[in-house]
Amino acid sequence: MIWALVLAAGESKRMGESKQLLPFGNKTMIETVIDHIMHSEVDEILVVLGSNRENIECVLKDMPVRSVHNPRFKEGMLSSIQKGFVSLPKEAEAVLVFLGDQPMIPSSSVDQIIRAYRSSAKGIVLPVYQQRRGHPILIDVTYRQEVANLNPEIGLRELIHNHPEDILEVDLDSPSILEDIDTPEDYKNLKN
Repeated sequence: MIWALVLAAGESKRMGESKQLLPFGNKTMIETVIDHIMHSEVDEILVVLGSNRENIECVLKDMPVRSVHNPRFKEGMLSSIQKGFVSLPKEAEAVLVFLGDQPMIPSSSVDQIIRAYRSSAKGIVLPVYQQRRGHPILIDVTYRQEVANLNPEIGLRELIHNHPEDILEVDLDSPSILEDIDTPEDYKNLKN
């Protein structure tokens, strides 16, 4: 089973309000992210929550997702990735790590990453646009224990650095894999 791990625990300090709950089209940003995932070949979706948890849970209550609370969310993104990994069932095969503030990634890009993983023997699949790596990153669950022990100062880059022989880069024609929303200016620019 391929799982999506959606990181939605951050405090959105640079935005000044919860990014995940901002309007995006006729939904919220987090709903848009999940909607794109639901239309892909991903089997299950796990959302990692932290800051503003109750409000985000209300928005997600009718969506076919599971959620888990990361009480250590103030420690940074890696703590949410680690919480997500330990919360996955044993039958999970691989995890696609999504940022909750990237509502523009189409399901077709997600499918390309999954298909590349399934047709290769690689355990880390990185989407690339014009020679720049983006998200979502696919990680085989054989790395579950190593993810749990990563240095918080380095994050997933440490895993990638440690296993160059197990990396597959997939060239995509979508710049959205590089576009996240951190500031009001980012939000305004992506909405236009």
